[in-house]
Amino acid sequence: MAFTSEAEFEKALVDLLPSKGWEKTVLKNPTEEQLIKNWADILFENNRSIDRLNDYPLTKGEMAQILEQIKNLRTPLMLNGFINGGSVQITRDNPQDTLHFGKEVSLKIYDRREIAAGQSRYQIVEQPQFNTKSPMLNNRRGDVMLLINGMPVIHIELKKSGIPVSQAYHQIEKYAHEGVFTGLFSLVQIFVAMNPEETVYFTNPGPDGTFNSDFYFHWADFNNEPINDWQRVASTLLSIPMAHQLIGFYTVADDLDGILKVMRSYQYFAASAISDKVAKTKWEGNEQLGGYIWHTTGSGKTMTSFKSAQLIAASNDADKVVFLMDRIELGTQSLRQYRGFADNADNVQATENTGMLVSKLKSNDVTNTLIVTSIQKMSNIKDEADGGMTSADVKLMQSKRIVFIVDECHRSTFGDMLYIIKQTFPKAVFFGFTGTPIHLENQKKKSTTAMVFGNELHRYSIADGIRDKNVLGFDPYKVLTYKDQDVRKQIGLEAVKAQTLEEVYADEKKTKKFNEYMKMPMAGHYENNEYIKGIEDYLPDSQYRTEEHQNNVVKDIIDNWVYLSHNSKFHAIFATSSINEAIEYYRLMKKAAPQLKITALFDSNIDNNGKAEFKEDGLVEIIEDYNAHYNQHFTIPTFAAMKKDIAARLAHKKPYQRLKPEEQVDLLIVVDQMLTGFDSKWVNTLYMDKVLKYENIIQAFSRTNRIFGPEKPFGTIKYYRRPHTMEKLVAAAFKLYSGDKPFGLFVNKLNKNLEDLNFYYKSIKDLFVQAGIADFAKLPEQQAECKEFARLFKLLNEALEAAKLQGFNWNKLEYQFVDENSGQKYSIKVALDEKTYKILAKRYKELSKPGGIGPGEEMPYDIDGYLTTIDTDDIDSDYMNSRFVKYIKLLHTDGTSAEILAKAADELHKTFATLTQEEQKYANILLHDIQRGDVIPEAGKTFRDYITEYLANAKNTQVHKVAQILGLDEAKLLKMMALGVTDANINAFGRFDELKTTVDKKKAKAYFEKVEGKKIIPPKVNNKIDLFLRNFIISGGFDIEQ
Repeated sequence: MAFTSEAEFEKALVDLLPSKGWEKTVLKNPTEEQLIKNWADILFENNRSIDRLNDYPLTKGEMAQILEQIKNLRTPLMLNGFINGGSVQITRDNPQDTLHFGKEVSLKIYDRREIAAGQSRYQIVEQPQFNTKSPMLNNRRGDVMLLINGMPVIHIELKKSGIPVSQAYHQIEKYAHEGVFTGLFSLVQIFVAMNPEETVYFTNPGPDGTFNSDFYFHWADFNNEPINDWQRVASTLLSIPMAHQLIGFYTVADDLDGILKVMRSYQYFAASAISDKVAKTKWEGNEQLGGYIWHTTGSGKTMTSFKSAQLIAASNDADKVVFLMDRIELGTQSLRQYRGFADNADNVQATENTGMLVSKLKSNDVTNTLIVTSIQKMSNIKDEADGGMTSADVKLMQSKRIVFIVDECHRSTFGDMLYIIKQTFPKAVFFGFTGTPIHLENQKKKSTTAMVFGNELHRYSIADGIRDKNVLGFDPYKVLTYKDQDVRKQIGLEAVKAQTLEEVYADEKKTKKFNEYMKMPMAGHYENNEYIKGIEDYLPDSQYRTEEHQNNVVKDIIDNWVYLSHNSKFHAIFATSSINEAIEYYRLMKKAAPQLKITALFDSNIDNNGKAEFKEDGLVEIIEDYNAHYNQHFTIPTFAAMKKDIAARLAHKKPYQRLKPEEQVDLLIVVDQMLTGFDSKWVNTLYMDKVLKYENIIQAFSRTNRIFGPEKPFGTIKYYRRPHTMEKLVAAAFKLYSGDKPFGLFVNKLNKNLEDLNFYYKSIKDLFVQAGIADFAKLPEQQAECKEFARLFKLLNEALEAAKLQGFNWNKLEYQFVDENSGQKYSIKVALDEKTYKILAKRYKELSKPGGIGPGEEMPYDIDGYLTTIDTDDIDSDYMNSRFVKYIKLLHTDGTSAEILAKAADELHKTFATLTQEEQKYANILLHDIQRGDVIPEAGKTFRDYITEYLANAKNTQVHKVAQILGLDEAKLLKMMALGVTDANINAFGRFDELKTTVDKKKAKAYFEKVEGKKIIPPKVNNKIDLFLRNFIISGGFDIEQ
């Protein structure tokens, strides 16, 4: 259903919501004071008992106490705890309540377990009135707000059909910047931006946070199919009980990152599936299989597993919830996240002490319900010598309802440890979380994840994650450190036991066998379930320990470091095949690239077998280098702590949230560690000199796929060892783990990105030509054409950003490639140069300029804020000036024909595309002034100098006119114009408010009445002053009607 007006859409949504669990009576256009009164009434009704309000209503002073608490908590992160804390304390000041006067009482505000039951109230607010933080700003009206128990917790902004949903969320961002979500409205936890065809939801970042559209989510169904139709959104995401659960259970106050988070739909379905399974469990059975969650690496499994555990613990459906990690040191990040997610960090009990673990398992204290430990420690829990369980403890444990949640369950669960734990707790229920479940194709000990844990409860594959842009795709490269022909030759010579080719071709039998090897595929393959070897299968591992191979690997890393890492803005992991090789590479890299900050991690245990000297010496060298560079004091016994420090630096987590360049780790060399379970959006490249298979490939690659922003469009992987074999293994792994949805797993290579760049450029060029515009000199006049230009330029820029990361730069416009199928060489020449690109970027910026749309209209195209920051000020003006000099010379040369002069003028006009629309206007005025003789060109003064001068004079004239008609302080306005402010910072330090205080209201009223031809009531004058000045300043000025 299409809506031609926002009001029509708003009415339809408000009419539908009561059928989805919300109250029928709609609160229309209330002020904040009226909503506070509404909340006070609900609090009174829910707390009338003698031990609370004693049937005496709340006073304004008592409500002020609650609002003061909200003001002090301030952020959505802290206010989430306030809401879900369930109660609030006040000191009674109502003299009628003689029983409690002057005493503290506790009021129930919300019970997240009372879903569509008990005292829960669900109200709809239409067009709430917002007060802005400045009396000089327009007051605002929101579209729809949803209240639970009188608290505004969900705010919705709507746009009509044809207006992109980005306009709705930009409006929310604008309101937040203007300070409307303060006071009572600071309780808002979730924002929803909707048009009839698309909806996104996201958390309130609060006054200290920043909005990030990478974390604006679409709701989806159980099968991960996006739900965008507004009626389905209202029936799912915004319905009761879902909206209640979203606030009570599916928002997470993450203390570690210091922000409020909300779960995506697939996380909700997974947590609900586990919670429902536990609720239905019959605890008298043995060896119960709970099931497993298949959620791709990087999709937030830790948050999902935490919420699953929290839901179970809160439901009282189990006595203990035990979260098992493979190794406690690898679980450090998960443990910190768990504690960051918890309402009270003390309620997440982590222990590697057996005696403490037994004590917590036996305890009936609710704070010991959720326990985090390692699978190794839990498997040894019967070791009485280490403080483990006695036979009496075992009997007691068997009477408890215990749920085990196993993290990264593809890794450690197929050994004896999980078997021992299951034998120790025969009635427990086990659930697994993994991004890479073990299937029949890669089964371990003849077992799969389903055999060990039970059925798959929910799936969100890597293909789902990439499609939804919750994780990034991959850009993998096989890098040959030896030529294929050379490798074939050496393998063939060895096979026929010959030293030279002459020796081979002197013997017919040797020649035949040698030729078979020369035709043999580089990688092996399967035929009828039988493995047929390839050339690389004959290569010994020692071939990859040679200086030639290792030096080629190091050279490739260093040669590509600057553009892959964005000059060390991003970090990389280098996975090697053994500890000795890790040490060798550490020394090679340190010598070859002393400017890079490099370290290494591997198992620090030193064996007493007489062969450990190399490892110990290497470990000491690595630790000493690390201590010296980062001013630390680690030793081999505290190497685990050094690992935590490295992980924090790579992830930019506490205490390294704001890393200086010298404090970061550029390259981390590993063997097995950090290739699974470690998350950092700052890691964008993985180098591999090792061979991996199936789940280990997905896990390793996924270290690079966390979302960052436009500068990180994908994760880059380079593999060097048995590259052809690895290529096949990579394809097999992604086929197995894509969940039958292979779309978009691997990003386009450079050749395809350059082809796309040319395609989108040609499409843009055709668009401008059809609009009758040469050289991209201005924007098309038709709105539909501007909308198409906005779409095409975004796609062009996506291809460009990817190409840059793959080696493209503007200094080289032609690139050579080899066709994979035919082996033929071909070239691609980029059809636009940097100057043309920046001209297009200028036109793109002009799409968002105020004044480009009619009064009351909304921008119908989706403007990407990142793209409008492209630097277009350095477009080369030398050529334009040379055309200007040529034209002036011809103009003042006697005998110049009109034809030659017209041609010179045309050449000059063609360079105007590099100017903004306003600059073009004054360039033409300048030429007319010169032609009339009003301006005599001065020696040494460039065309750009003249334009700047004309523009400055015009701006001063515009500013003077505004100062006259509004009676404001001209100096203050000029100062603000010079700052180049944006809508986001126009009122920084109160400067815009200060300017508006200088306006003569009588003059302003007279001006607006003259322009509009009607009387204007005084309250509306302030609004018009604000809008007029805001547009004038942000746009850089415009001509004034008088």
